[in-house]
Amino acid sequence: MSLVPTVLEDLIDLGVIDEVLRPLQAGKEAQVYLVNAKGRTCVAKVYKDAATRSFKHRSTYTEGRTVQNTRQQRAMSKGSKYGKMETETAWRNAEVDTLYLLHAAGVRVPAPYDFVDGVLIMELIGDGHGGPAPRLVDLRWSARDAEDLLVHLVHETAKMLCAGIIHGDLSDFNILVDPNGPVIIDFPQAIDPGSNTQARKLLIRDVRNVQSFLGRFSPKLRRMKYGEEMWALFEKNELTPETRLTGRFKRSDRNADIDSIVSEIQDVARENEERMEATGGMSKYATRKARRVEEEREARAADAERIERMKAKAERQKHEDEKRKAAGGKDDDGGSGKPKGRRKRRRNRGGRNRGGGGGGGGGGGG
Repeated sequence: MSLVPTVLEDLIDLGVIDEVLRPLQAGKEAQVYLVNAKGRTCVAKVYKDAATRSFKHRSTYTEGRTVQNTRQQRAMSKGSKYGKMETETAWRNAEVDTLYLLHAAGVRVPAPYDFVDGVLIMELIGDGHGGPAPRLVDLRWSARDAEDLLVHLVHETAKMLCAGIIHGDLSDFNILVDPNGPVIIDFPQAIDPGSNTQARKLLIRDVRNVQSFLGRFSPKLRRMKYGEEMWALFEKNELTPETRLTGRFKRSDRNADIDSIVSEIQDVARENEERMEATGGMSKYATRKARRVEEEREARAADAERIERMKAKAERQKHEDEKRKAAGGKDDDGGSGKPKGRRKRRRNRGGRNRGGGGGGGGGGGG
């Protein structure tokens, strides 16, 4: 029992759980344990303290989060000691609230059972043989199965968006696959698309992460534009849980959105670096995964460089257009441009010739 966290020992004393079986998984923001509670095997998620969590860029995900108590909200905004405690509580509560909301919306997520002293007790997603279900990253797929799976996961993501939730960190590492299909897990960084300015970027990144993994088995999947299509429909209030997405999307203003494309590529590259660190030594596939991730990172870096060149070219073209427009405006304003200067110089030369001033032209009077 010495390896069991004190908080779980307290829950045993309270009768919330009966027994801690073993650690199940260590993540960026929590440690997950397999436990027995009220006659069933389930999981207990013990959140790490803010100082020991390795989840980066947290402010991106907490933007727009509020609490009903105005005193707590003011303290959280000021960053006082009390406010930091309330921010931590809100961070932990976010996953619980999200699971209840998505479970009610029909999204396949673990069913939440209890939340006591900052520990989330929830459904164990099993493999059908008494053990925990594997992660998507640990499985291999045929091209046809990968294509069907992407359609299913895109539909689940659209249902989440319709329910007012964007996962924010979706990838092949936090999707479990049980005998009935994929189950999405890990929601402490989930955001509200209506109050977070990074919502579009995070949604598209979520979808691209899944496409990138499944694209290893069916390369054409990487070219699909499900995230962009989904967000465009959402912005027009045309997205519903029944919407059938095609993966085809044409950007209306390519140059206007280059900055967001570069940002998305950089975010994905950063996430891949973190994933490479997380996979180091964790499985027999780690070396191959690391190599693939590095190759993807280099490809995305090349894409980013290419897009930067496109931006520079677009800026140069814009500058040239403005110069031409300005020059044309002067001519239309009374002939104050260069042609007038040239006419004046010709008259001066003609005057000098007629006055006998010499010059190599000889007899310019006609």
